[in-house]
Amino acid sequence: MSLSRPDFFLTIIIPTFNSGKTLAIALASIAEQTYKNIEVLIVDGLSTDNTLAIAESFEKKINNLKIISEKDDGIYDAMNKGVTKANGNWIYFMGSDDSFYTETVVEEISKFNESLNSDVIYGDVFSTRFDGVYDGKFTYDKIMNKNICHQAIFFKKDIFKKTGNFNLRYKAHADWDHNIKWFFNKKIKQKYIDVIIANYADGGFSSLHGDEVFKKEKLQLIFKRGLFVLPTNKVLELGKTIVYDFLKN
Repeated sequence: MSLSRPDFFLTIIIPTFNSGKTLAIALASIAEQTYKNIEVLIVDGLSTDNTLAIAESFEKKINNLKIISEKDDGIYDAMNKGVTKANGNWIYFMGSDDSFYTETVVEEISKFNESLNSDVIYGDVFSTRFDGVYDGKFTYDKIMNKNICHQAIFFKKDIFKKTGNFNLRYKAHADWDHNIKWFFNKKIKQKYIDVIIANYADGGFSSLHGDEVFKKEKLQLIFKRGLFVLPTNKVLELGKTIVYDFLKN
């Protein structure tokens, strides 16, 4: 098989657990991509339905598909495992109920990669949950209140050496914590592109479950990462809020 743009070898990591009802849609959207320099890792948490059978049925449609099925500690543990096993120099995390927005999305990202010199490239997602497209270019203020969907983000694998793994203390928002880490890191080059990357399926784990631990610690995380990045008045404002919340509780 002839592979184009070898400098952009993408590993798509899909955590699964009893995902038989939706996985075929996600995998079909990958098989239909015009760009073929892709590795797909199904990181399964010992599903008891037909998830693995569906994954195996795509082995002839996706040339570089690998299936790992073993006990894990949830979605973010599966994502961490995927990062360690990824052969690609770029990584994308897809939910088992999500799909790429068009057949040419990965091809477009590969072309952006040639010209942007970025460590993180992110765009938008489309979802009925958000009444359409979500959510444009982010700023420091914006990421304090909203998360960037991981379905909209392509990461150079090397950035995980700077950010570390997803923090398993955060059961529903470890991706938000990770986004804060790279977004506030001036050594990690990021670029927003006005492209819809994926169809984001409502009803995923993070959309259905709160994360009280992350909620309590979010301002402290932002304060720590933004200490030498945010304007002084914003740092002082965050510090006052953190102290007030501590004294109140």
